[in-house]
Amino acid sequence: MTNSSAGISGNQKRKMKSAARLYAVQALFQMEHSSQTVERVRNEFLEHRFGAVYEGAEMLDGDINLFARVLDDAVNYQAPIDQMTDRALVAKWPIARIDPTLRALFRAAGAEFRDTGTPPKVVISEYVDVARAFFPDGKEPSFVNAVLDHMAHEARPDAF
Repeated sequence: MTNSSAGISGNQKRKMKSAARLYAVQALFQMEHSSQTVERVRNEFLEHRFGAVYEGAEMLDGDINLFARVLDDAVNYQAPIDQMTDRALVAKWPIARIDPTLRALFRAAGAEFRDTGTPPKVVISEYVDVARAFFPDGKEPSFVNAVLDHMAHEARPDAF
């Protein structure tokens, strides 16, 4: 489970980043529901999810550095990320009332908005795709798009 970029195509790198984002949302959800530390959950994901084989199907390998950075920033900056999310939500729907999967998703995306390396529009698109993975038939992806757009404009106004 190395994360060397040697010999990896651009398409494979994008898939690894997408997988890291999906895993980060799952890890944040797990942390909230199990009260496990970020270190414990991170290690569990790296040892048992990244590239693991379950029932003959191989899990996607993920970008370990992105996964770790999103987790750390989501935990270390949770309060300001949650406040930014609250401002993006309708006043009657504070983050505490949001579906826990969406709450984890907003925290992961909020963590990425703190990093200027990825354009906000890419972050939005990636996390809308994560929402589609969890809610394939619902309205949640559109909701996620609207909330993340608002958050991105607040976090990185210079990018628009």
